[in-house]
Amino acid sequence: MLPENMAASQLYGVELDSITGRIAQQLYPKANIAIQGYENTSFPKDFFDLAIGNVPFGQYFVHDPEYNKLHFSIHNYFFAKTLDRVRPGGIVAFVTSRYTLDAKDSTVRRYLAERADLLGAIRLPNNAFKANAGTEVVSDIVFLQKRDRPIVEKPDWVHLGVNEDGFAINSYFVSHPEMILGRQSSQSTQYAGQDFTVEPIEGLLLADQLHDAVKYIHGRYQEAELPDLDMTEPAESVISADPTVKNYSFAVMDGDVYYRENSVMVKPRLTAAAMERVKGMVELRDCTRKLIDLQMDEFIPDSAIREQQAELDRLYNSFSAKYGLINDRANRLAFSKDSAYYLLCSLEVLDEDGRLERKADMFTRRTIKRHTAVSRVDTASEALAVSIGERAKIDLPFMAQLTGKTETELTEELRGVIFKDPAAGNAPLTGWQTSDEYLSGNVRRKLRAAQQAAERDPAFQINVEALTAVQPKDLDASEIEVRLGTDWIDKSYIQQFMYEALKTPPYLQRNITVNHSKFTTSWSITGKSSISRNDVAAYTTFGTSRANAYEILEDSLNLRDVRIYDIILDENDKEKRVLNGRETTLAAQKQQALRDAFRDWIWKDPQRRQTLVRQYNEEMNSTRPREYDGSHLIFPGINPEIKLLPHQVNAIAHVIYGGNTLLAHEVGAGKTFEMIAAAMESKRLGLCQKSIFVVPNHLTEQTASEFLRLYPSANILVTTKRDFQKNNRKKFCARIATGDYDAVIIGHSQFEKIPISMERQKRLIQEQIDEITDGIQEVKYTQGDRFATKQLERTKKNLEARLLKLQANHRKDDVVTFEELGVDRMFVDESDNYKNLFLYTKMRNLAGLSTTDAQKSSDMFAKCRYLDELTGYRGSIFATGTPISNSMTEMFSIQRYLQYNRLEELGMTHFDSWASRFGETTTALELAPEGTGYRARTRFAKFFNLPELMSLFKEVADIKTAGQLDLPTPEVEYHTVASKPTEIQKQMVKELSKRAEVVHGGIDPHIDNMLKISGDGRKLGMDQRIINPLLPDEPGTKVNRCVENILQFWRDGQEDKLTQLVFSDISTPKAAPSKRARQGASGKLDNPMLHALESAIPMDEPEPPFTIYNDIKQKLIVGGIPPEQIAFIHDANTEVRKKELFSKVCKGQVRVLIGSTQKMGAGTNVQDRLIALHDLDCPWRPRDLIQRKGRIERRGNHNEKVHVFRYVTEDTFDAYLWQTVEKKQNFISQIMTSKSPVRSCDDIDEASLSYAEIKALCAGDPRIKERMELDMEVAKLKIMKADHQSQQFRMEDNVLTRFPAEIKQNQEFIAGLREDMKTLAAHPHPPLSVPAAAAEQDSENDAPAQTTGTLATGFAGMTVKGKTYDTREKAGAAILDVCAALAEAKGRESVEIGSYRGFSMHIRLEIFSTLSLTLKGQMSHKVDLGSNPSGNITRMDNALDKIPGRIQALLRQIDNLNQQMEAAKAEIGKPFPKEAELQQKSARLIQLDAELNLDGKSSEISSEQDERQSAKNPRPSVLDSLKRPLPPRVRLAEKLKSTQQER
Repeated sequence: MLPENMAASQLYGVELDSITGRIAQQLYPKANIAIQGYENTSFPKDFFDLAIGNVPFGQYFVHDPEYNKLHFSIHNYFFAKTLDRVRPGGIVAFVTSRYTLDAKDSTVRRYLAERADLLGAIRLPNNAFKANAGTEVVSDIVFLQKRDRPIVEKPDWVHLGVNEDGFAINSYFVSHPEMILGRQSSQSTQYAGQDFTVEPIEGLLLADQLHDAVKYIHGRYQEAELPDLDMTEPAESVISADPTVKNYSFAVMDGDVYYRENSVMVKPRLTAAAMERVKGMVELRDCTRKLIDLQMDEFIPDSAIREQQAELDRLYNSFSAKYGLINDRANRLAFSKDSAYYLLCSLEVLDEDGRLERKADMFTRRTIKRHTAVSRVDTASEALAVSIGERAKIDLPFMAQLTGKTETELTEELRGVIFKDPAAGNAPLTGWQTSDEYLSGNVRRKLRAAQQAAERDPAFQINVEALTAVQPKDLDASEIEVRLGTDWIDKSYIQQFMYEALKTPPYLQRNITVNHSKFTTSWSITGKSSISRNDVAAYTTFGTSRANAYEILEDSLNLRDVRIYDIILDENDKEKRVLNGRETTLAAQKQQALRDAFRDWIWKDPQRRQTLVRQYNEEMNSTRPREYDGSHLIFPGINPEIKLLPHQVNAIAHVIYGGNTLLAHEVGAGKTFEMIAAAMESKRLGLCQKSIFVVPNHLTEQTASEFLRLYPSANILVTTKRDFQKNNRKKFCARIATGDYDAVIIGHSQFEKIPISMERQKRLIQEQIDEITDGIQEVKYTQGDRFATKQLERTKKNLEARLLKLQANHRKDDVVTFEELGVDRMFVDESDNYKNLFLYTKMRNLAGLSTTDAQKSSDMFAKCRYLDELTGYRGSIFATGTPISNSMTEMFSIQRYLQYNRLEELGMTHFDSWASRFGETTTALELAPEGTGYRARTRFAKFFNLPELMSLFKEVADIKTAGQLDLPTPEVEYHTVASKPTEIQKQMVKELSKRAEVVHGGIDPHIDNMLKISGDGRKLGMDQRIINPLLPDEPGTKVNRCVENILQFWRDGQEDKLTQLVFSDISTPKAAPSKRARQGASGKLDNPMLHALESAIPMDEPEPPFTIYNDIKQKLIVGGIPPEQIAFIHDANTEVRKKELFSKVCKGQVRVLIGSTQKMGAGTNVQDRLIALHDLDCPWRPRDLIQRKGRIERRGNHNEKVHVFRYVTEDTFDAYLWQTVEKKQNFISQIMTSKSPVRSCDDIDEASLSYAEIKALCAGDPRIKERMELDMEVAKLKIMKADHQSQQFRMEDNVLTRFPAEIKQNQEFIAGLREDMKTLAAHPHPPLSVPAAAAEQDSENDAPAQTTGTLATGFAGMTVKGKTYDTREKAGAAILDVCAALAEAKGRESVEIGSYRGFSMHIRLEIFSTLSLTLKGQMSHKVDLGSNPSGNITRMDNALDKIPGRIQALLRQIDNLNQQMEAAKAEIGKPFPKEAELQQKSARLIQLDAELNLDGKSSEISSEQDERQSAKNPRPSVLDSLKRPLPPRVRLAEKLKSTQQER
């Protein structure tokens, strides 16, 4: 029944109805007809050439984990799934509801338009299906052709237009009315409105109309593109694809080898030997996949699995005997294009030499965890755990199916465990969240929403109670650090401070105003120069003659240090600006005075203080971090032999449920497995479809191996350099886009070659231009800073130039963009490589702050933003052991990558806004780089409001340090080896000092600059021979001390073949020139006569250049170490050589490995026998030290205790380096360990103290150690003073507001209770004789009727539900009946049930199903009810009898409050008791700074030179005298010797 030219086609069909399906099977006996729901089919992707169907219509959904996240109704779901099943170029022709094209929401059309071209559409009249289905609906036939990759542009048919009658219909039909087969009209709807319809045209047959309309469908069927393989005769070697063969795989068909790509299979050109290899590997692959399928099936017995394992073992033995290892080069070349090649590679476990160590576990054990579906549970809690594990959400209908309970019963049982989010709408089955999710995040905002919802619906009262309990503790004023420039404080407060502090005359206050631009975050003060120079506050108290207080205030608001410049003439009579050191110092003092005045002023006024504190708590202290628990995750398909640790499982839960995530886990904590499992679970749960793993280039294959070890059945694609060559890139990216992969693994450098689309780049740049344009207009309108305006205009011009360049650069066909890959989740390993993300700041030349832009970082940022839009901030996962490696800006960069929405919400997308809330520039004493003096240097070193910063950061950051994880790593003992400088080194240090003075005096940076001086200083600190190889090798240098220690450990570790690492980033060996290079260099003298002379005359080999590496190696050889036991990492210049070298180190064949951090850091796993690590130099970044230490302090090291040596040369550049690393480590430690004893970050952890000790040793001056100790003491005193100030603020607030409010409230309570006593007196129990009392007393009563002497009180009567009861027993029984009815109804609201002794009675069922009764008069009197009827009446009487006692307690409380208020008044205003000690130690600290600091000279530096030098080197220096020597110390060698003797 197919057309003749399609007779050879393979036909597939799907039919839900069994009768219709069986009829189709009879009509098409050769076709493959599946009788099942479309959601249950497993057709391969990119397989079919053509798909035709009449899809079901309706606003309901089907459960298909792969497509659930789209939330498409059934007809649109059919489109989405079918587009994935047809190959690129394939066609989909569906009859569908008109709302696929006409829906107001364009989400579905955008989705389809990204993936397919609309060839055309035909709109049918409303009677088209009346005869067959009895329905009158307008329907469409839609023709789509799939693209080879998605696009970003949105064609016109995505949008709606308006027809002549004013109805909104698809713009395609507005432009092509001829494709509407009928008359456009309207019809009445059930809601008394009018809707669009198409009425048939009388006299015209629909078949004829369709025949004519199809002619206007503009499309061309494209033959399937053939794979890029060498083929035999093409006409005979192409066949239709077999659906049982996976895409991009080899198959054996009738004895021939074919390769499938999408819908075709081709015969590649192979040699006979290669063909046999491929056939053998195809057989191995199919056997392996069958074994995987058997392990995945929960009903397969173990015996069947053992049989398949035996078959696999037989096939492998046969193959390897003929063709060698699967991992061998010949087999790789033959089979690497097969998508399962890495699966086959995983069958072999190789040693470090690439030889077979053993067969994989799959041959003998179960390596896949079976997924056992849970079909029945008993409790709601169990159902919740299954729902979260299977559906990643609270699915109440699914839970009801598991338990047999109704959804209402489930929500009642889980009260307090799950919560309905008021923002999710009124649908009863949706919007439910687990308590850990609902009671985290911005809980203050959630509480307000819950309170508003509870006013409308009392059912939300439980939300209010739960959220109230988890509100963060309100901070008081003393705990909140504010500074001038903090933009969360409104400009009106800044203006008020300015007027009060500077005593601005009232007549000038109209001209002098404060303005703030939200676009640039710039502050400006208008009318700064209008103040009289005789104004004391402006020019004396807070200003100088060169900079008035208003100018200084403006600089302070913009986070800039004040600088005063003079204009002078240079030797060419050209004007230039030079820094006036004296005036700048004076202005800086005034600036600090102004900052201090603001800090004192801002909290002084109680009303202002309360307003700002409330605002800060609302904005910044509103987050409660979520604790992620992954214990319910089930991980089907995982290797059961690998047990994930609890911290790994919880991190995976963070990724799955928490959105964008930073896995900041210690080196060796198992981040790779976390990312792999998170990707696989996310796909299983339908949270993502395709993950991309961006890893360092050298780790792509290792990551693939780890992936298949954890998930043997995973379908992964691994990229290589060859895949991204120009000719292959488009094809390979199309393979990524169309392939159904669990994950794509790609190297960092290859990832950068996949650009973001130009359309997106243009849009992002245009958005920035528009924002900057608005900013310029605002700054001009407010007469703001001209400098800021110029900066904005310059930035705008640069962006416009970039935009023009993009517009001129038309995209070539071979460029595939990131959006077109179909990736919706990205895992970035070693993400710290992307830390240099561009930022804009108003701050000037601040040390440690870089505004340079790395292209790869900008590219990563654009891709993260795309994934944010695509996934709702759930698509980016970064992983690194060292997230903060250099400065606080890196933390801001991480938040821009992963928390851009939160930064936008808080108004902190600008760095200056972020820094003004959390950071402060400090001017601190530092060692000058040349090591001979000290200088004052401004940098970011102090951070405040740290808990709020950490709370924000931890929304994405999953931080785990070694201490938190307790990993099985060896104990590390640190040794600091300090060497005295040689006389020559001392002289060279002085020479560096002279050079630095010349540079500071102003010379051309090309002649000399601080960068060159710093480089020479580092070399000199290592060894004088690096500067000049002819200088002597003197004993006692740190290189020689290092050699001594290496030899000692080598001798001690002979028996166990213990190994050592030596790190040096200085004086690394240079690669020897290749033979070709040497020949090229001598090409000019290429003469036969000369060659004859060369061979006849023996000539000495040229002496190799001096390097520390060679020097150490030669000395170690002289010391007795065989040359083959010493290696340089630099000699292993390929991955194969590196593997071989690492293998030798692990086996103890190479016992000393020397290398640099870059080449021997991350990825160097040689820890097995490591006993000692030697840091010959100090790297710039703490990250590098952590990476070095991570080589030896690592799981898998067989030694219980290891040693880390750090070598320094006193009085050299080493001191400056260790100090710099210490400053960086301070901040990083605070972030990573979350130590928050105080709210500002100033503590030094154990590792930092080690750096501080090294710094003191190098400086050779005891005063610096005194200064460090004094600095810590002053810091502690300042903390104590801050606490004292906090108490003062608290007492002041108590006296002014809290105590009076509580006294007033208690007085009102007393008045209410006294009114209740009057009510009680008016409704007494009547007197009763003793016999009557005895008659009323019940034997089961837990309390008798009240008696007094021979008389007893009777019963005053009670009304319950309108009925009056005259005995205690009856009244009590009536109350219990009402309670039983309330408990059965499970109502939680308070219900009024009657009255007793003048009080109304209200009953409520509490959370734990206990009942309470409240008697309400002027006040409430609560009673917990029991099971005894008359006993409950006694309890009510007892509660009322306690009223006098409550009044007395309140009177005592008022008296106590009055006493507290008087005591607080006495304390207010008392000074800090240790103020004198603080002042004394602060003065000594200033004195030490002066002694160790500058020589009094003022530096006059051209601003242009200053900028040039800052660009070259961010570490300028000022010189001073040499330090005093330290007292003698015990030599480290002696210390080690004594330790060994003790052992």
